[in-house]
Amino acid sequence: MRFSWLSQATREPLVHFMIVGAALFAFSGFFGGVDATDRRITLDEAQVAQLANRWQQTWRRPPSPIELDGLIREYVKDEIYSREALRLGLENDDPIIRRRLRTKMEFLATAEVASSVPSDAELKLYYSANKARYSGGPVYSFDQRYYGEDEAKARAAVEAMNAGKSPPVLSIPLPVAMEKASTADIGRAFGDGFATNLRSLPIARWSGPVRSGYGWHAVRVRAVEAATVTPLAEIVQQVTNDWRAETKTKREAAAYQTLLDGYDIRIAKP
Repeated sequence: MRFSWLSQATREPLVHFMIVGAALFAFSGFFGGVDATDRRITLDEAQVAQLANRWQQTWRRPPSPIELDGLIREYVKDEIYSREALRLGLENDDPIIRRRLRTKMEFLATAEVASSVPSDAELKLYYSANKARYSGGPVYSFDQRYYGEDEAKARAAVEAMNAGKSPPVLSIPLPVAMEKASTADIGRAFGDGFATNLRSLPIARWSGPVRSGYGWHAVRVRAVEAATVTPLAEIVQQVTNDWRAETKTKREAAAYQTLLDGYDIRIAKP
């Protein structure tokens, strides 16, 4: 319990940002940090081994002596050009370099999120707060009659069928009835707009006309079953991915706000 404050601190996004930033800074210094005024380039054994390891990760084999010499030459060339470009100030006002630097800073703020795993409590809390996202939506049981592009005829048919009559209908390769169909199922058969219109229709009577991608329909909704939420146990990975994406966005925003608070920004608009 003595060090509980340390455990809690290491979970804060700003602390992560500072730790990862320091680590990257140390690494860049170890592995060829660019100093435009330094005319000496030194590669020690560890740096050469790092070049070889990167090669092996790509090609699944160690580099040959000739290939290793080529890697070293390319490293030296990169280092010389980088230093000379900085010495000439070529990085100034370059939108590509600015974008790349911003990307690296955003990476620093969120690097640990990619591999982080929420605790059971965090996952349950996130799931409870976002249950609507994991709802399958309501399901409908309904009948339909098709009347082509004649809206007036479809409207007259609605009145006639509610009066107990059976007006003629047009033939079309669509289901005359669907049972416990989801919005997605209905959308695939009749179009998304048709599925949306079912939400406002009364139960157990003919309504409409309702427009589909084919024309006008008289529709009788027989039953609507409320949306059901998929249990967390069945979608743990999906919820974890969503938690990770949202956490990444929040941590990047918090890190940026911390940096922003340290600046005095003045804007003169024309």
